[in-house]
Amino acid sequence: MSDRARLPPLNPTARNWALLTTALALLPLLLQLPGMLAAVFAATALLVALLAWRRPVPLPLRLLLVATMLLAIYWQMGASPGRDTGCALLAAMLAIKSSELRSLRDARSLLGFALFAPFAAFLLDQGPGTLLLSLAAVICALLGLQHLADAETGAAPQTVALQLRTIGRLLLVALPLALSAFWLLPRLPTPLWGIPERAIGKPGLSDTMAPGQWLDLMADDSPALRAQFAGAAPPPEQRYWRGPVLTRFDGRTWTRLESQRRRPPPAMTAGPAQWDYQIEYEATERRELVALDLPLAAPDQTGLDADYTLVSARPLATLTRWRLRSAPPGRFQPALPPDLREATLQLPRGFNPRTLALARQWRRDAGNDDAAIVRRAMQWISRDFSYTLSTPLPGRHGADEFLFDWKAGFCEHFSSAFVVLMRGAGIPARVVTGYAGGTRNRYGDYWLVRRMDAHAWAEVWLPQRGWTRVDPTAAVAPERIRDTLEDRLARGNSAGGGLDMGARWLQLAQAGDWLRRNWNGLVLSFDARRQQRLLSPFGIERLEPAQLVGLLAAFALVAVIAMAWLLARGERERDPLLRAWRRLDRRYARLGLGRQAHETAGDWAARVEALRPGSGLVLLSQRFSDARYAGASSDLASLLRDLHRHRPQPGVPTGART
Repeated sequence: MSDRARLPPLNPTARNWALLTTALALLPLLLQLPGMLAAVFAATALLVALLAWRRPVPLPLRLLLVATMLLAIYWQMGASPGRDTGCALLAAMLAIKSSELRSLRDARSLLGFALFAPFAAFLLDQGPGTLLLSLAAVICALLGLQHLADAETGAAPQTVALQLRTIGRLLLVALPLALSAFWLLPRLPTPLWGIPERAIGKPGLSDTMAPGQWLDLMADDSPALRAQFAGAAPPPEQRYWRGPVLTRFDGRTWTRLESQRRRPPPAMTAGPAQWDYQIEYEATERRELVALDLPLAAPDQTGLDADYTLVSARPLATLTRWRLRSAPPGRFQPALPPDLREATLQLPRGFNPRTLALARQWRRDAGNDDAAIVRRAMQWISRDFSYTLSTPLPGRHGADEFLFDWKAGFCEHFSSAFVVLMRGAGIPARVVTGYAGGTRNRYGDYWLVRRMDAHAWAEVWLPQRGWTRVDPTAAVAPERIRDTLEDRLARGNSAGGGLDMGARWLQLAQAGDWLRRNWNGLVLSFDARRQQRLLSPFGIERLEPAQLVGLLAAFALVAVIAMAWLLARGERERDPLLRAWRRLDRRYARLGLGRQAHETAGDWAARVEALRPGSGLVLLSQRFSDARYAGASSDLASLLRDLHRHRPQPGVPTGART
């Protein structure tokens, strides 16, 4: 007989707990993977669980499932290694792990393996939702392990409520040690090792812009950044969040100019208005940051290139906070270097002949007045163009098709065609990408900028002024930066005096984002600087690493001693029935009626009943004796409940009366 055949079999209850734990552990991980891949994993896990319910899944079928899962990962993520690739492999293995679920040992192995999934999910997201789902998976795993232990020993299963109370006490015992480690374990300002990047980057700004590339980004309503201003917020026409500047054009794709990355920022005279603010920038896996147009200086761990684009020193793999000051420029690079002038006038040969012919005509009409050409283009756009996301992909002559055929599009089309038109007229121009606008959160008094607020505009170089921002999209779609759906819902609510469904959804979404921001501030942003100032309310301005280690050791020692005492106490009284009976004895002992060492349960109950008639202890002791010694435990849950609830009757013992 094989070793596996001699293993204790798995009863249906224990199997259900193991499968439920696996599902809960997979859920937070699947929510962070691409939707199609997550659906494949979920369907595979369900199929394997059904197939393995009666008999083991054959080895050829398991190998086929493994190959299918690997192909699905390659299809969605390619061959590039990364955090999400590793998490996808873990999810795939866990989805087919239940095919081996035959014995108690298999169930324990599955529960232990399943707990890797929620912890892996934290590599992709550290939000409160992931934490709550992971906590549910951990609790379910502990319940499953308890069922496996009962099945192996043959003990009568306890009620779920009683098991949850036991698990809750265990978690509370461990909580002080966990909090001590979180608050006091010395944190380094930079990690000891690099966190692997993701194989699939999140939608966000990049250093290229090609036709159709922005559609996915503009359909993503997840947060890109949150900004809180010290003082008044800038007006809508100044809420442009500057990102990568794209100069090179090959007829289809715009890219950054590499020489600008290595140059220092050029001269800029700030305008009278200035804004002091802090941004919380969501993880993008890239290095490019955004700042209100234009940043006056680069914060620590960042650099400011010649395009006034902020670049982080390392990939933005987690939520980061930055303190910034910005001001609209009065004069921005009034002297243009010859090589940069040439690059910002460059156009590939053989593209957009109609656009170039129109630009030459406008140059002849305007003479040397560059500003007149810019105004003429904006008037034309305002008069004849419309804004829409429903546009076909352009052909070879994209600017011609947009300006003369479609006359409709979104910011990607407007900015690209406008810059081509300006360059054709001899005006240096370039595309600037970033975000525009933002929505004020009424609960936290901050501005939320979502990825769908991604925007592209133009900068033209004018004599005496330098680079000047021109947004051709705003000529036909001013609501993009001056009005949003949320603003309209809010105005409709205040005007109508009632809440429609849209306004209610807006309030709920704003409250949820406010909670997420507070979570970011309390947990995700607890860094080395905040840790050093942990005791500042008590007059200790800075904690050195040695002090943190000492505090951690002291708190950990207290926590470990408390854990050891509680666990040892539980070890001494492993039987919950005996534990409840002894607690009952202690209640009577406080009244001088405790059980003597030589007394049986029945004798003690009879003595108490004689002294305090109507105590009800005789019947309770008989039920205890039957359950403890006669094996009559069919109503164990009810007996435990009655033992916990029983209290001595008030009054004077009969033996004390005169």
